[in-house]
Amino acid sequence: MEIVILLVVLAVVLVGSTVAFVVTRRGRSDGYLEAPPARPVIRPSSRPATGTGPADPPGASSGVGTLPPPGEAPSLEGDPDVLVPEPDEATVAEIEEALAEAEIGIVEEAVRPRFRDRLAKARGLFSGYVGSILSRSTIDADTWDDLEEALLRADVGIGLTTEVLDDLRMEVKAKGITQPEALLEQLKGDLKVRLQVPDRSLTLRQGATNVWLFVGVNGVGKTTTIGKLAKLQVAEGRKVVMAAGDTFRAAAAEQLGMWAERAGTDFVRGAEGGDPSSVIFDAVQRADARDADLVLADTAGRLHTKTNLMDELRKVRRVAEKPPGAVSEVLLVLDATTGQNGLTQAQQFLDAVDVTGVVLTKLDGSAKGGIVLAIQSELGIPVKLVGLGETIDDLVAFDPDEFVEALFAA
Repeated sequence: MEIVILLVVLAVVLVGSTVAFVVTRRGRSDGYLEAPPARPVIRPSSRPATGTGPADPPGASSGVGTLPPPGEAPSLEGDPDVLVPEPDEATVAEIEEALAEAEIGIVEEAVRPRFRDRLAKARGLFSGYVGSILSRSTIDADTWDDLEEALLRADVGIGLTTEVLDDLRMEVKAKGITQPEALLEQLKGDLKVRLQVPDRSLTLRQGATNVWLFVGVNGVGKTTTIGKLAKLQVAEGRKVVMAAGDTFRAAAAEQLGMWAERAGTDFVRGAEGGDPSSVIFDAVQRADARDADLVLADTAGRLHTKTNLMDELRKVRRVAEKPPGAVSEVLLVLDATTGQNGLTQAQQFLDAVDVTGVVLTKLDGSAKGGIVLAIQSELGIPVKLVGLGETIDDLVAFDPDEFVEALFAA
């Protein structure tokens, strides 16, 4: 009887020990046992085995290293003979998705748009004429007719087209050019020379609160241009104040305010219908008080034929020039799709406020890129910036060589 009792006690002890062991191996509440610790995969030693017997076991003098003490996890760091498996594609995809959800990623540098990519309409106009000229074996009367029509349809203007072709004829004769390919190369070179200016940079004076005034008729994109340029200037490390000088259109101030918020700049606006000059004055004072580098000042869109509105624009400039303000740029914003009408606008604004440069918007949507030549050749005003699309990165410095090459590209 005593032997039976002893056997029962031993059985209970064994069962209890087994249950305790199983419980301690449970990894989670889902009832599954934890997997045993993964054993490292060890490459065979590159050293040949000694003697004629089997190769040395891992951890001997084979260079693989020694096994860790019992109960201590093996270290995989720094051991060239230990293979650490790479995560599979599914794991990598999960990690990338988690990063995207957490809005963590690599910020890619904005890519400057190419003129060739964005001047599809203008290039489409030229390509037909270029193809027709190149299909001939020599330069004839039809060649000159094609060149004239191409320039006129691009809105270069009658006077400037005649001047360009007269100069080209003299160069063809002097250089003995007989092939259409050489003729087009000479024309491209002439156009590039006509578009060259000593400096297209935007001016910033030292020791003053710089003011850039933006002028132009309604609908050309002044407010949007200011917003894009503000963000670009902030990105270059400058402190900017934006002034809503267009007090006659409530939407203009609201739109400029949104751009100011996006760009992280100060913003000054006045009462609807108020004096635009007072808004510009207040903006200059705020810029001076906060050590800002630049005031970007919007002005009301106005018809260039309205004398009283042009007089008001002169007043805005005078007020902006009061110390500590200094008007270092007056940028005329023109819509490229208006063609020769833009040339008339430019002349009137030039007379009123001494325009220092042109911003040509919507160039990507126009086949009338020749207005660039007309503005610069006939008025002597450099085109400093062009809009090649809708995004902020599509406002770029004008590059005459790239522009001409884009027009004649196949």
